[in-house]
Amino acid sequence: MASIFQAFPQLRTAAPRLTRRLFVSRPCVNSPLRPSLSRAPASTARPSILRSVRWKSTQPLRNSATAGAAHVEVSGIAEGTTQSGGRASSWPNTSDKSVAYWLLGSAASVLGIVIFGGLTRLTESGLSITEWRPVTGSLPPMNQDDWESEFAKYRASPEFALLNPNMTLPEFKQIYFMEWTHRLWGRVIGMTFLLPTVYFIARRRVAPSMAWKLTGICGMIGFQGFLGWWMVKSGLKDDLFAPGSHPRVSQYRLAAHLGAAFAVYCSMILSGLSILKEHRMLADPAAAAKAIETLKHPALRVVRRCVPALALLVFTTAMSGALVAGLDAGLIYCEFPYMGLGLTPPKQELFDTFYSHVPDQSDLWWRNMLENPSLVQLDHRILATTTFTAVMALFGYTRFAGSVRAKMPHDAKKGVMGMVHLVWMQAALGISTLIYMVPTWLAATHQAGALALLTGAVVLYSRIKLPRRAIMQQILKQHPVRSPPPTSRPVVPRPSQK
Repeated sequence: MASIFQAFPQLRTAAPRLTRRLFVSRPCVNSPLRPSLSRAPASTARPSILRSVRWKSTQPLRNSATAGAAHVEVSGIAEGTTQSGGRASSWPNTSDKSVAYWLLGSAASVLGIVIFGGLTRLTESGLSITEWRPVTGSLPPMNQDDWESEFAKYRASPEFALLNPNMTLPEFKQIYFMEWTHRLWGRVIGMTFLLPTVYFIARRRVAPSMAWKLTGICGMIGFQGFLGWWMVKSGLKDDLFAPGSHPRVSQYRLAAHLGAAFAVYCSMILSGLSILKEHRMLADPAAAAKAIETLKHPALRVVRRCVPALALLVFTTAMSGALVAGLDAGLIYCEFPYMGLGLTPPKQELFDTFYSHVPDQSDLWWRNMLENPSLVQLDHRILATTTFTAVMALFGYTRFAGSVRAKMPHDAKKGVMGMVHLVWMQAALGISTLIYMVPTWLAATHQAGALALLTGAVVLYSRIKLPRRAIMQQILKQHPVRSPPPTSRPVVPRPSQK
């Protein structure tokens, strides 16, 4: 062996390293870099004995080059995976701000058409168009023959025969344009909401949940148009109570039409405000984490539950007002708080058997509650008083309960105060409308006040509710909320037992 080392002096230097090159441990064989190294040529993977010295001098460079190539390969695979995952889920986490502004603008348009629809009903203009033509009805009569044809159709309706038998063609044009403008406004709202919805969803400008919400609102707008014609159709025949009675639309269908408009309006407002709130939170995650921690406080749990119930109470009160309008119940008992000789009319008047439709009178209660003008007005008064009391109770609870007042966000306090102002205004408008026997401008303002009060409830709910789970997890991941350490209880030594 010594003679071999003397003949080849290079082996004395290369022998200690040959054992490490030729005999590799098992973890090295199972290394992730092994497949890339195994594909290398044999001359570079295992050098000859005569080149061991050169291999030793260049080994650090080779190791760094191999590791760098492997690192580039792995990072490239990871980057490709991330890009492919991004392409697979290209929906944004939150919707664009332009979607929020568009939703709020659409809600303002719905608010306008609701007020204009109240004026259309109060001026007895809603039954002037006796046909429903969603496409061709967009154009008014263009010549004298078309006007004569439309006027002839209106003269065949019970409203002309019983209410306007002396109406002339110029007077008919006035009420016709009121109803035509109302219907055209509804078509414009539908188109200006449907087309942007398709654009925002196609361009992936909205979150997946918001895409479903926008699609649902589009469906509600289309259904709203059908409800409008379904309501008008009920007033084109005189069969609501008895032949010869005052022609009017069904109070049930009027409430359904108005309720659908309120639902569309609230959906637009709440969706737009939620998008703006998410953008504000993501712009300042540290402040958003503190706000989420505050909203999760147990002291605000009662407020978060009461605000949606209060919004539902306001909506129910508004729907009872639609029943009052459909039955013209505001034209009786035009005084407040009394109704005749007492706070309520006599019981025989409230539960009259005239409104029962079955021999056993099993529908006496609910028929009178929905069709008897005296009881319908009393129900509206009770609901309105309950709404006023509930708003004032919420204000007192958020202001005088110490823990709630300390944890209540500032914008939520302003929202409660805004509801207090709106409910006082709405109560004054309702009483004034009743005392002055339902003038047109005052009744329309009272209906707008109901929608304003509902808007206040929706805005307050958007300020007190927690954000979506995805947004909340993203914020808390960036700025986790650290819970205070538990206080250690002092160890009290037990008394020794004798």
